[in-house]
Amino acid sequence: MSDTHLKRKHMANFPRRRSAATGANKAKISRFSKITRRKYDADGNPVRARGIYLLPNAFTTAALFCGFYAIVMAMNSRFDQSAWAVFIAMVLDALDGRIARLTNTQSEFGAQYDSLSDMVSFGAAPALVMYEWSLRGIGKFGWIAAFVYCAGAALRLARFNTNIEVVDKRFFQGLPSPAAAGIVTGFILMMHDAGYSGLDFAWISWGITLFAGLTMVTNVPFYSFKDVNFRKSVPFIVVFLIALAFAVAAIEPAKSFMPIFALYGLSGYLVYFWRLAKGKPVSIIQTDDTPVDASERR
Repeated sequence: MSDTHLKRKHMANFPRRRSAATGANKAKISRFSKITRRKYDADGNPVRARGIYLLPNAFTTAALFCGFYAIVMAMNSRFDQSAWAVFIAMVLDALDGRIARLTNTQSEFGAQYDSLSDMVSFGAAPALVMYEWSLRGIGKFGWIAAFVYCAGAALRLARFNTNIEVVDKRFFQGLPSPAAAGIVTGFILMMHDAGYSGLDFAWISWGITLFAGLTMVTNVPFYSFKDVNFRKSVPFIVVFLIALAFAVAAIEPAKSFMPIFALYGLSGYLVYFWRLAKGKPVSIIQTDDTPVDASERR
């Protein structure tokens, strides 16, 4: 047997050495596979990874930005832009929940995020804008009224989140925070468009701010319009009145928002006392067997 054959025989008995690069790649694969591996529950069904939905929360973030922008513009005495920013936040707040339901992307995170955004856009922002525009001229009574409004919005949102399962979905328990913001900022926009200064109406502003803040924490029922069926046929006059309302709002938007929200703010009291006089108080507690849709929180 030749020396070359003996060398090959002995070399075959030794295992080949792994390269450092191959070992590192396998370590990376095994390390990240634990993160990317799909998880299953006890029944063998795949578990959806936790995360947040982009589309509805993007609208909520935009509404939050509008509230922040309103505060910044009020600090720079641009009160018309502050008021318009709050109204834009109302539109975005109305869209995020509907988009979440249409795309089936409701989540508890979205519900809580929406409440925090509402607190800034419809709680802190209107109070600070009103204070900078008018209430600061009457001293401590001004900032007390602004704080009452801000606290009322916080209490209103907290009560809404905790009572969502027991309140009749046809009504809101207390004035909704967007409507309260519409009353406050609508008055600012209307007076600013007419060329008046907020200091000329300080005590009227004080009364409006207190009314909106206290009405948010009352038990007065306000119609929610959630049981309106848009697929149901209605008389022609209803369509005409809706078109007329849009036309008036488009012609004089700065002068039309305040009366609309003010009428809604008074409607709860009118309905409550009318039903009370009839011996049939409006109940905001769920009286039928219709289950409450959890997505309404969004």
